Amino acid sequence: MSDKVVGAAKGELKCHRCAVCNGMGCPGMLPGLGGVYEGKNFQLNYKAWKNLFVQAEAEGHVKEICKIKITPKMLRCGPVTGAQENIGYYNEGDFYLPYLSNVAGAGIGLCVGDGCPDEKLKFGVAAVKQLGKKAAFFLKPYPQEKLFERIEWVKPYAEYIGIDIDSYNILTMRNLVNLERKTAGQLEEFRRHTGLPFVIKGVFTAADVELVKEVRPDVVYISNHGGRVETEVGSSGEFLANYARELKNYCGQIWVDGGVRCKQDVQTAVYYGADQVIVARPFIRGTFDDNFDEIVKKFL
Repeated sequence: MSDKVVGAAKGELKCHRCAVCNGMGCPGMLPGLGGVYEGKNFQLNYKAWKNLFVQAEAEGHVKEICKIKITPKMLRCGPVTGAQENIGYYNEGDFYLPYLSNVAGAGIGLCVGDGCPDEKLKFGVAAVKQLGKKAAFFLKPYPQEKLFERIEWVKPYAEYIGIDIDSYNILTMRNLVNLERKTAGQLEEFRRHTGLPFVIKGVFTAADVELVKEVRPDVVYISNHGGRVETEVGSSGEFLANYARELKNYCGQIWVDGGVRCKQDVQTAVYYGADQVIVARPFIRGTFDDNFDEIVKKFL
């Protein structure tokens, strides 16, 4: 589908459709699909998987990576919201069902994000309900009482419920809502309230590792929000390689996202300790441009 037809049908994609989606073409595009620090962490996320593959090759382990069989169940879509301001849709609600339907049709796991206003989360819930599926839901770190209300919205459709511990510092939500940095005690209270497998998303610093050791979640989700949240400079891939072995002592699974663009990246992530790998920007573009089937082939 041509850009002109896509634009006429849905809006204008807030992405330059670079041949290589590495963050070099969209520095600072927020709102949009770019990243903070002039795209620095977005760029580092992309580079890390290539560097880690080269590192494994130098150590004589590249054949082990290439032998890793990737199945759809090892992948999940990113928990994406903000279809109007960040992607370019005319209407917020027009994104969720096509995106999640594409993903579910490929046998890939679903993730649903939270946002402001509340309709963003509710659009995701409605899409999962319509598909008759279960998803991993990731809630923003609102004050506890508001979080407990949101848990009730998503619980009937959730296989996992997690919290974005880093998104109190996300640029696109700053000054819009009251988000807070959660303590271990608050996370424990959140987990008890869900009664479902619990995910800590946004693990990206040494302090986060200490939090994981205290809380011991079912899943640790390593992420810097695709380079969109103000945190330490670095890549999710390098963080995985540095901390996966240690983190596995305190959780059941490790998930990771950030800069994953092909099957080799997924294999590299699994080799370095990931149990599931989350893909966002390519699946967003595949949905907007109506070429999802072609996009997903790059990962399997």
